[in-house]
Amino acid sequence: MTNNIDSGPYITVSREKGAALFARGISGEVVMLNMLRFREVADYSESPELAPESPISGAEAYRTYAKHTTPLLQAAGGSLVYSGSGGEFLIGPDDIRWDLVLLVRHKSLQAFTAFATDENYLAIAGHRTAALEDSRLLPLLDTQKPGA
Repeated sequence: MTNNIDSGPYITVSREKGAALFARGISGEVVMLNMLRFREVADYSESPELAPESPISGAEAYRTYAKHTTPLLQAAGGSLVYSGSGGEFLIGPDDIRWDLVLLVRHKSLQAFTAFATDENYLAIAGHRTAALEDSRLLPLLDTQKPGA
């Protein structure tokens, strides 16, 4: 078995990973585990129209993203289940840290996709990209529910 340390950075979903997720045939709720590492200074080079007048931190850019995203998430039937500050692993690599960890519940993969492709979401998603140095997104299924 090869020890393949995930080096990243990863900011957006690839077509292949999206297709593989839907190929799993998941029905019902899905919770997304988000692990986020922020840039020291947000990089708005991909969305200059969203850039503030003065430089801000990646954490500040993410707070802006979250402020605008929360109503859209709720309108799509989703909810923030947990938000917590991260840090160094107790068990895991010494050189990787996560600044923020979130659990976000979606009614279904279809609801998640509708949320993530909504034009209002896409108009502010550049704040997330500007904020992040690296991220991970892991779909989780409740193993306590029948049929999981």
